[in-house]
Amino acid sequence: MRAKDAVGRYGENVAASYLTRCGWQVVDRNWRGPAGELDIVALQGTELVVVEVKTRSGDGFGHPAEAVTPAKMARLRRLTGQWLDAHDLHPTSVRIDVIAVRTSRRGAATVEHLAGVC
Repeated sequence: MRAKDAVGRYGENVAASYLTRCGWQVVDRNWRGPAGELDIVALQGTELVVVEVKTRSGDGFGHPAEAVTPAKMARLRRLTGQWLDAHDLHPTSVRIDVIAVRTSRRGAATVEHLAGVC
């Protein structure tokens, strides 16, 4: 596994743990559809939330959430529709969130949750 992939996998694990601690139900991880991959699909009550996780180990490339471009948001919307078509789940509403994870050489990673980005 490449170092970049390992950092991303670590960030997804941190994000999934964070959501579970917040009382959310993680229903799918790393789901692959024709347009790409959804990192985390979760339920917050009866609302379906697709979570894009961006992890950075430094500030050289800016804030992690800056990597979620308009093109990426459009892809996430398409993938969310594909996920819903493939699953027998009927949420009351759907939204897309971003969780930005910053790793630390010492101590725990920091998590920033941006709700309803698109």
